[in-house]
Amino acid sequence: MTRVAITGIGMIAPGGADTESFWQNCLAGHSVVETIPDSWRRFADYRSTLWAPLPQIDLRENGILKLDEMQLDRSAILALIAAREAIKSAGLSVALADERHGRFMIDEWENIRTSVVIGTGIGGVSSLIRNQGFHLLNNVASVNRGDVEMPHRFSPFAVPMSMPNAVPASVGIRFGLNGPCRTVCAACASGTIAIGQAYEQIARGETDVALAGGAEFAADPYGGVFRGFDVAGTLVSDCSDPSKANRPFDKNRSGFLFAEGGAAILVLENFEIARNRGAKIVAEVCGFAETFDANSIMAMDESGSQIEAAVRSCLDKARINSGERILYNAHGTGTVQNDRIEAEMIARIFGRRALVNATKSICGHTIGAAGAIEAAVLALSLSRGETHASVNLEES
Repeated sequence: MTRVAITGIGMIAPGGADTESFWQNCLAGHSVVETIPDSWRRFADYRSTLWAPLPQIDLRENGILKLDEMQLDRSAILALIAAREAIKSAGLSVALADERHGRFMIDEWENIRTSVVIGTGIGGVSSLIRNQGFHLLNNVASVNRGDVEMPHRFSPFAVPMSMPNAVPASVGIRFGLNGPCRTVCAACASGTIAIGQAYEQIARGETDVALAGGAEFAADPYGGVFRGFDVAGTLVSDCSDPSKANRPFDKNRSGFLFAEGGAAILVLENFEIARNRGAKIVAEVCGFAETFDANSIMAMDESGSQIEAAVRSCLDKARINSGERILYNAHGTGTVQNDRIEAEMIARIFGRRALVNATKSICGHTIGAAGAIEAAVLALSLSRGETHASVNLEES
């Protein structure tokens, strides 16, 4: 099996518009929590009233064109921003290939087998809802358009904007990557599995390098996606103190904090190719495994047996003994059941030897981007020899 290195990281999430900003926010232990937009309250009464919004982003400074805004969902735009930063941080040279469409070529990868593997849980749902809103409400006389946010027209790009595979495709098109371009759609595990699949491609010798990770944009003009999670009872229900609402693994946790969106893209490379070009190795990916508990579309298997099987299999493939000192970045959603099941699984495998933290305590739950953000934070933690604590974990 070929060794696989992480050589670049690009990230945007609540709390940071780039990797270094988000990393410093993590170390500071600042959890981003705000009240949901007032405009959403016109459409429903919500049990949960808090979320984690993204920071303000200068799209032009991040290479996003007006044409991109017309043709791409915000999930794809976030992926492009993170991919651009990841490529730069990997020390790769980018040459302009098509100025009008903002397309580039990566010089060092001209004759290298490349792939793009990006996960997303709901893809372009924001664009789908926005255009559907226009379709349904534009000609309804009883609707005051000033009360409803909608586009100026029904977009001719409504279908491709809404497709989940537009996220990795946009990255592949932007940087001229002609190898496999794959979408992973596996809810909260999407970003994790995408990185794992990219790792396996390189480890088996099928490709040499990959842009891999996850991207999500879960906000819409009407708060519809938020409401879906709210009526399911998964979001933070104790909103009395916003600063304490997001608390994975704490005894008083009451649900997960909904994040507006986020993205994390890693540059994965054949270790020898990376070393030969003088790349800085951030971390090494040594193993990947996945299972499916076949239990419920809404809930984990109470036993946690398949989560345990996945972790043990990953350790075996990576040739890591569970008795070694481990840093474990947890799924840690903040929901009562999920945290309990995961904590019990960690205890069975590692006892009290593992150092455990939860990045969702910082940025909330970014759905399909979550696993990729956590992988990026874990890589940075290993590289820099420090990491963040779990915010608001006061009583376990």
